Amino acid sequence: MKIIGREEEQKKLQEAVQSSEAEMIAVIGRRRVGKTFLVNTVYADRLSFELTGIQNADLRQQLKNFAYRMSEATGEKKDPPADWFDAFVQLIDYLKTRTGKEKTVVFLDELPWLATPRSGFLQGLSFFWNSWAVKQNIVVVICGSAASWMIQKVVNHRGGLHNRITKILHLKPFSLRETEIYLQHRNINLDRYQIAQIYFATGGVPHYLKEIKNGKSAVQNINDICFAPTGLLNKEFTRLYHSLFQNAERHIKIIRALADIQKGAERKEIARRVDMTDGGGFKRTLEELEYSGFIASYYPFGKKRKGVLYRLTDEYSLFYLKFIENKKSLETDVWQKLSQSQTYKTWTGYAYENLCLKHIPQIKKAMSIAGIYSEASSFYHKGNDELPGLQIDLLIDRSDRIFNLFEFKFENNPDMLRKDFIENLRKKESIFKELTGAKKQIFSVLITTFPPIENANSNAISSILTLDDLF
Repeated sequence: MKIIGREEEQKKLQEAVQSSEAEMIAVIGRRRVGKTFLVNTVYADRLSFELTGIQNADLRQQLKNFAYRMSEATGEKKDPPADWFDAFVQLIDYLKTRTGKEKTVVFLDELPWLATPRSGFLQGLSFFWNSWAVKQNIVVVICGSAASWMIQKVVNHRGGLHNRITKILHLKPFSLRETEIYLQHRNINLDRYQIAQIYFATGGVPHYLKEIKNGKSAVQNINDICFAPTGLLNKEFTRLYHSLFQNAERHIKIIRALADIQKGAERKEIARRVDMTDGGGFKRTLEELEYSGFIASYYPFGKKRKGVLYRLTDEYSLFYLKFIENKKSLETDVWQKLSQSQTYKTWTGYAYENLCLKHIPQIKKAMSIAGIYSEASSFYHKGNDELPGLQIDLLIDRSDRIFNLFEFKFENNPDMLRKDFIENLRKKESIFKELTGAKKQIFSVLITTFPPIENANSNAISSILTLDDLF
């Protein structure tokens, strides 16, 4: 298969083989996002040695794995090395026969699994790079799904690997448009409403999207992948976190807590909900989840130092906790039934909101403000005796003295521009202005699924965007 998207990452990988110096590239991203596929495809003709760590294997097993891969590369039977130092000496001896005018590539995949505690792997890698590879015509690619581990242990290494990384590629799930192109490349032709529903449940994770079958609706595909006992995502939740993090139960507790707080929560509030001490260890756990793309942190409008909020942004985790976890019945067509419920309709509103927040660059482009400096944030007022509560999930503060306040509606209601809807928007604008003392012009923006019918109220909204604009 050809690579979908990843233009910037492909460019960096190609630049590495064209440079006149040795390169060490760190490829980071959550599991199933396509890191290995990207490296193997771009460097298909240049790979001299590839080693993938084995999950939950000890040092002896990892070294046996190295010997097997070395035997495969050389065509000669190799015994397991005594330690990682000896392993990298063997690798140097082998690569001396491979390096020449064209750059050769070494790919070390799932590095966190290779570098078992007290194994000496990182010291061996440091020796390999500093004593030999740095002076050769070579690219060394190191890859890991545990993004926080990669950053803390390798990118920010305080020993021999300090400042040795020449490029960092952080692979993220597909956008909506990339998801559409990926499905089309697999001869799966679904309209954008169907694709959005699939995205709500799976996100843009390529390995999950690979399960989508042609000739089936979004509802049917979600039922097969998420609710069938043999479906890939039926039991993926626990496996996913335990494969990435040590003591993963701490991470899962935080994910569960954030799944119940749509507007996000401050660190102290999360710690209280999960009964943990708000100290350095708790902060690191939050950082690990954020580095790996499961949660996001952001500052509400007007707050720059304190008050950062954390929000669960991983679509699959949200979907699993909301629907899959407690639906272990033997019924067939579970999702066909659930997708007709009021719970589903409420959830799609929240899921669409999350989708929009992940596609802010596309929103700015559709509004023709991509070239204007702006800052995106949220706004929340609990409510008091003077003013009612107010929640604005997306607020764009523009340098051309405009505030855009966004309203998200995932519904197919052509008559949504009713008088009461417009009055509610006007009320939000008024409360926001009074609470903040805003001196800028305020424009409300509606992002809905399909274009509503224009009427006398249409001029009250500065911009109306649809699902298509997110693509």
